[in-house]
Amino acid sequence: MRATIARIALCLFYGIAGALHLALPAPFIAIVPPWVPAPALVVMLTGLAELAGAAGLLQPWSAPLRRAAGWGLALYALCVWPANVQHMLIDLARPPGLGLPLAYHIPRLALQPLLIWWALKAGGACPPRTRARFVGRRRACASPWRRPSL
Repeated sequence: MRATIARIALCLFYGIAGALHLALPAPFIAIVPPWVPAPALVVMLTGLAELAGAAGLLQPWSAPLRRAAGWGLALYALCVWPANVQHMLIDLARPPGLGLPLAYHIPRLALQPLLIWWALKAGGACPPRTRARFVGRRRACASPWRRPSL
């Protein structure tokens, strides 16, 4: 249940971000690093990638498609990291009071690996954790090949 809620939340996040990339591209174009060619085209393609990834994660029919969408969004989050750094550098170069503060940029950059993990987890690329349950000194999920000790 929690995994489904987390997957839907990530889909909403990327769906909204993708729609904003397409509807209001100017702020995103402004933070594209100078070495990236055709910033407007790249922003449009990233918006489409976010929407496609969100749709792939949200669909219930194909686990391999969800896994591919999770990998795609994880790689996407890795690839846009330079734009987030560029955004911070642009804001740091502005006079005080203009632009977003470091209190916004540092957590954003630090949480990027969490976003990558979240996409992988939501897509099913990270297997669920398992833990052996212990009852007293004996394992509750004992192997059929071992005799329980008395």
